[in-house]
Amino acid sequence: MASLPQQPPLSIPSSQTVGASASPISAANTPAFRAFISRLSESLRLAVSHRRPWLELLDRTAFSRPDSLSDAAARFRKNLSYFRINYLILVSSVLALSLLSHPFTLLLLVVLLSAWLFLYLFRPSESPVVILGRQFSDRETLVGLVVLTVVVVFLTSVGSLLISASLIGFAIVAAHGAFRIPEDLFLDDQEPAGAGLLSFLGGAASVAASAPAVATRV
Repeated sequence: MASLPQQPPLSIPSSQTVGASASPISAANTPAFRAFISRLSESLRLAVSHRRPWLELLDRTAFSRPDSLSDAAARFRKNLSYFRINYLILVSSVLALSLLSHPFTLLLLVVLLSAWLFLYLFRPSESPVVILGRQFSDRETLVGLVVLTVVVVFLTSVGSLLISASLIGFAIVAAHGAFRIPEDLFLDDQEPAGAGLLSFLGGAASVAASAPAVATRV
């Protein structure tokens, strides 16, 4: 009886020959991304802890019409220095309410931010972007994200909604700063100008710059 020919063993390609593709899970597990989230949450907690009492912000007895435009500008500068964390929270709340009232715009913005975070900023260097079997370089990925940002911001409702909500928030802040009498405020106990809600930007930038994957792309 003739023996059947032996089949060659099935070879399973290793991860080195196949190549890793970028995924949100791998990007979210990078030390740079975890450090960024930790720095962001810490800065937000610190900023909220430095806010002024909301009852002091809304004290109706401290409001009066300014005598002139220069008086309104002087009031606004003092109130901005004292209530800056409250003002930032107020503007952010207006933006959040505007986005929550437009779920499709919120979804587009989340997709755009996720694409920047997971496909470029915090993507491991050993995980190239592979779409439909084609591998994209870092430069091609950056160009694609820039084009996607332009399309989302200028050709959809995202840009107009963000601009209109920001203008509404700034208008509320400007009106409060101009009509709130700052004489009863104690302006000498201010925290340093670098502290507060926006302090995480410097720390996040340094964290991102220290990551090898990001440093090779910038």
